[in-house]
Amino acid sequence: MLGFKHGDRLHGAPAYGRWMARAGAMLLADASVIAPVPLHWTRLFRRRYNQSALLARVLAEISGVPFAPDLLVRHRRTPPQGRLSAVERRRNMRGAFALNKRFAMRIGGRRVLLVDDVFTTGATVNACAGVLLEAGAEDVDVLTLARVVRPRSFD
Repeated sequence: MLGFKHGDRLHGAPAYGRWMARAGAMLLADASVIAPVPLHWTRLFRRRYNQSALLARVLAEISGVPFAPDLLVRHRRTPPQGRLSAVERRRNMRGAFALNKRFAMRIGGRRVLLVDDVFTTGATVNACAGVLLEAGAEDVDVLTLARVVRPRSFD
């Protein structure tokens, strides 16, 4: 995952998207539109790709559900969340996303499938879903490639 996310190892995106399509078939069947979690433009410029958008594009091609790569905008640059606690992550994401203004009149009543690469605490997708629901989306489902599970302490 780290190679895909940060190391330009994009060759796996088609296979990852197919895996996600199988796992999320029920979500895809109900979706009106597929949108990735956006990167801030400075991070996108540095990385040269949005791994969530690559996955979302594959899902759209497989399912025929419309792909809206710019449905959401990350208008505030946030620090990386790798070492942040769940509370810090929620605080970090507060106010970071907005609906792209050109979709303002077209999101009402739609079922959005939000795609992200990794789900850790849910802070990022919750912030995105909140923006979409506030803008009038009927429902927001989330499909991710990986889930980070922190081992429990047995002390």
